[in-house]
Amino acid sequence: MPELDKDGVARRRVTSGQSCALAASLLAISGFWPAEAKQEPLWEFGLGAGAVAFEDYRGSNTTHAYPLPVPYIRYNGKFLKADREGVRGTLFNQNWLEINVSFNLTTPVRNDRERSGMPNLKSTVEVGPSLDFHLFRSDDRRLKLDLRMPLRAAATVESAPHVIGWTFSPRVNVDLRDPFGLPGWNLGLLAGPLFADHRYHAYFYSVAPQFATAARPEFAAVGGYAGTQTLAALSKRYPKLWVGAYLRYDTLAGAAFAASPLVQTNRYWTAGFGFAHMIATSSRVVDLPN
Repeated sequence: MPELDKDGVARRRVTSGQSCALAASLLAISGFWPAEAKQEPLWEFGLGAGAVAFEDYRGSNTTHAYPLPVPYIRYNGKFLKADREGVRGTLFNQNWLEINVSFNLTTPVRNDRERSGMPNLKSTVEVGPSLDFHLFRSDDRRLKLDLRMPLRAAATVESAPHVIGWTFSPRVNVDLRDPFGLPGWNLGLLAGPLFADHRYHAYFYSVAPQFATAARPEFAAVGGYAGTQTLAALSKRYPKLWVGAYLRYDTLAGAAFAASPLVQTNRYWTAGFGFAHMIATSSRVVDLPN
């Protein structure tokens, strides 16, 4: 269900089931977009703090807010990259198309009133290829328009992991440099539908007969459409400081699992902000494309 899904940072035990885990959202906006071709450090690392507010999971009507640490990670390797577009491995790169390895993480589900008495859900990891089409680049490099199509398999994170299905989250991504006349700022906008197979939906939204109650009837989730996500992220990199914030809204109207008794609302909100101070920078530099 993903990423800014456009599809981490340690946080309290909150629920998964989000295509773009809250921690991943902050990581994904923690980079910056070079104004022109130049040399940059191979890697940079920073650490700071922030706060997030969210509903426990997509479909939950319980809201929490927590402080959390915010790492800044930027890596400009030839294959592996970590920047404002997330963590990915580049398999193929042309002017109009990239084939990347896409990753996503989700955190454990803390059972709320709707899930009372049901087994806790484990963290999950998602990995798979992503076709990223470069649809438009402005001459001054201030506007980028991409179509990103990650397809990922999901598995639980535990001593005996098991595959829980796959997710597909095509989305349109717009990056604006110096938006609204604000020099040095970067604005990212993302929107697109979410899809998953029946095993993935069942992991989060099915109610087995032994857990059914009068208020929580048995439910067998099916695969298909999982809602639509929109996300806006704003960030700025200073010489020794990064600041950023994001806001995400999902609609679950028409989702294949919308009739589950675990779904209490057809919308989902999450927002966060943070800062990070640069701690270490590689002495090795690499050439970045314009």
